Amino acid sequence: MTAPELHPLPPATAEKVDEFRASLRGMERRQWWQWSSAISVMILLTLALASFAFPGLLSQAEEFYSFQLSQALRGLIGMVLLFNINAVYQQFQINRIQRQVTAQLDAMSKMGERTEEVYKLAALDPLTGLFNRRSGEQRLVDETSRAKRHGRPLTVVMLDLNSLKYINDKYGHSAGDDVLKGFAKCMSRATRGSDLAVRLGGDEFMILLPECKPGEVRHVLARLSGQTIELNGQQEEISFSAGWTDYIPGEQPDDLMKRADAALYVNKRAGKTQNLPKDLPAS
Repeated sequence: MTAPELHPLPPATAEKVDEFRASLRGMERRQWWQWSSAISVMILLTLALASFAFPGLLSQAEEFYSFQLSQALRGLIGMVLLFNINAVYQQFQINRIQRQVTAQLDAMSKMGERTEEVYKLAALDPLTGLFNRRSGEQRLVDETSRAKRHGRPLTVVMLDLNSLKYINDKYGHSAGDDVLKGFAKCMSRATRGSDLAVRLGGDEFMILLPECKPGEVRHVLARLSGQTIELNGQQEEISFSAGWTDYIPGEQPDDLMKRADAALYVNKRAGKTQNLPKDLPAS
């Protein structure tokens, strides 16, 4: 089953991303300035101590040296104090930016979760996780346009579960839901990444097979055939009927679906289920 297409971020989300990037750049500049300041102060302190200490080592005027050294130490203590105050302030600013960035990330995460939820509600079938009818029909429009433009084949397969009513009557509707979900998983495994598996509604499904080579439809159906599910300790076969047709250049998507649907019901009335004979023709 093909992966959902990504859409551009909405303006509100794009603005938050820009704010997030600006905050990160501001934090990087502050951290760089703080480290540069720390290194500079350390160098200045070292030079200052050296400038007062070395003359004292060379001179015998101990009292004068002690006075000058005392004054230097007071000045150095003042510089260190100022630097520490500034470092605390800068760290406070960095922490404030980090809190803002964290809040922005949380907001973006929640927005992403809501966007994903909205997408699932709009594009996916809530029970099976397959694409819903609306998404399938839109994709069919795109695929027919692509097939017409590039002259490539396109096959539409319609499927209908034969045993769902029997399962519902015997085991209940929750068991019927399990059958639908199990069959949907089989469809996802049986199709390629470029294909699209769709639940049209009820027990009706559709598969779009772009650039499908002759005979590949039977391979897909063969992978779906013979599937069973355990219900209340009993193995039940997931039986289905199928019909398919190929795109005719210039054909409308609705007409293509109708021809595939007609092929499905022809085969269903003929009693041709998942065990399709090799000579079964496509409509």
